[in-house]
Amino acid sequence: MTHSTLALPGLMTQSEAELRQAFLRQVDIIPAGENIKRCIQCGTCTGSCPVSYAMDLSPRQLIALFRAGEMETIMKSRTIWICASCYACTTRCPSGIKITDIVYALKRLAIEKDRKPGAPQVRLLATLFVQNLMKYGRLHEGTLIRKYYMKTGITRLLGFVPLALRLHRTKRLALFPKRIKAYTSLSRIIRKAQEIEMRTAPEPLPYSPEFVGYRGLGDLKLESRKGE
Repeated sequence: MTHSTLALPGLMTQSEAELRQAFLRQVDIIPAGENIKRCIQCGTCTGSCPVSYAMDLSPRQLIALFRAGEMETIMKSRTIWICASCYACTTRCPSGIKITDIVYALKRLAIEKDRKPGAPQVRLLATLFVQNLMKYGRLHEGTLIRKYYMKTGITRLLGFVPLALRLHRTKRLALFPKRIKAYTSLSRIIRKAQEIEMRTAPEPLPYSPEFVGYRGLGDLKLESRKGE
């Protein structure tokens, strides 16, 4: 059956609905993830975010767009790639919403569905960041910056050479990366976590064009978790 790409008020396209259902499955594994329904749009999360000035959508707007069924808009934004993981929004949210974990769920969804933001260099930096951590067990800034500018503009990399040398002289930057001592153990933990996540992957939900606003949140089959 072919669905129109033009969403009527209160309805969603099949693409939007599939993104939404995949996102709800991500929220389902977040402890107290059901609290996303409690958002009162107060803006505390945005006011607490130290990098909101660089975002095209504020954390508050992310949840508002999710309610409205605008998942494609969220996937194309650079906000989910800019999050600094400081958890300021989560600790200050008066409704107990784990906003940082929700942003990470959106990021995982964008990777899974191969959705690219309007500013592709933002996703590239996030991808290289994770690769750096996975390879060495910690972040090596020199390697991260070098690989980033080699892909986005190698001539700009030369401008960082004087700064890199000064940082190296003051022992604030290692020129060559080293793995952490327990890297092998860390790799086993990560692989085991990935295996567990694969085994517990839920079955896909059926398509429904009406999952907009709080009606869509009704599909969030979560038991209330007392004491959290």
